[in-house]
Amino acid sequence: MGIVVTYAPPDGDGVTEHEIAARVGVAKAIAALRGYEFGGGYDPSLRRNGALYFVPSQTLSCEEARSLGIHSEDDLFGGVVPFSFVATKTIAHPLPHPRAYRPPGWSDEFPARVRDVVLPGFAAFTREDARAAARVLLADGPVRIKRGRGIGGRGQAVIEDVHDRAFEELDEEELAEHGLVVEPNLDELTTFSVGQVRVGGMQASYCGTQKATRDNTGELVYGGSDLLVVRGDYDELDRLSLPPQVVTAIAQAKVFDDAAQAFDGLFASRRNYDVLRGRDARGRWLSGVLEQSWRIGGASGPEVAALQAFRDDPRLRAVHARSTEAYDVDARVPAGAIVHFRGVDPRAGPITKYTLVEPYGRAV
Repeated sequence: MGIVVTYAPPDGDGVTEHEIAARVGVAKAIAALRGYEFGGGYDPSLRRNGALYFVPSQTLSCEEARSLGIHSEDDLFGGVVPFSFVATKTIAHPLPHPRAYRPPGWSDEFPARVRDVVLPGFAAFTREDARAAARVLLADGPVRIKRGRGIGGRGQAVIEDVHDRAFEELDEEELAEHGLVVEPNLDELTTFSVGQVRVGGMQASYCGTQKATRDNTGELVYGGSDLLVVRGDYDELDRLSLPPQVVTAIAQAKVFDDAAQAFDGLFASRRNYDVLRGRDARGRWLSGVLEQSWRIGGASGPEVAALQAFRDDPRLRAVHARSTEAYDVDARVPAGAIVHFRGVDPRAGPITKYTLVEPYGRAV
């Protein structure tokens, strides 16, 4: 027997009540999958009472993982990285010039290896380097700057000038540690989700799309994922008849995932990749991996619910799993859905979050 616990690093970026509730729901489901007990939030005294399995709120550093007794992907739902920036969007792109500031552990090799499967862009860790990156890309139209560890579409701005006040509003300490991404601003967007989870000897792979919604301030944010989840590895997805754009997204995510193994000390049981397809200011269609997520995320409810469905029915090969985040306490919830949160979050306001899993092929 073992215990599944949630864990929030003391230096975390902060989470809302509805995110905590969703993490607890995923942790309880994983406990059931592994035949473990759910132990609530991590307490150091639990280390002496049997095996622990962690569900952290964010990707962990190697040092923090070791201090918790996490040594492999079998010990957590999420991932471990050797340097903090490796968990952010910044690893996808090169620095804007040879003299640019580079954080300890920075790899010029990784962005070179993934160059053909990501969008054009640069990573920057100072205001001056961010402006230098923007200056290059602005020649082709407006650019989007994105905080390295921003999630759910937050922490972004579209700029048309290197003197935009958005640069002055950047937190220098946050910028130096986690960086900033500068990419072309695209229109007519589709965001694909591609990923894989492994829990208790079970493995599932998936592809699908994300949807956007307006939060209670009117900002356009993540609104849920609609996924096709298969039992097993990516080759099970390859057996299905999928649209060409989805096939491309899967191929790009696999290249990115393979390249990431070059980071010494990295391991993850949850590997999720956002792939964006859109049209740039010149009218060209672009497709590429936006970022990786080696931590619990918006698609984790569907991921774990799909694993539960596969465990309950050994004949089941694929399911349609979708999550919804609606900023409304009265949002309609379909019959059979798993409700993770319905209420008024002190920070986010009214919100309803749920997951629905159905056999693949059934209309929803």
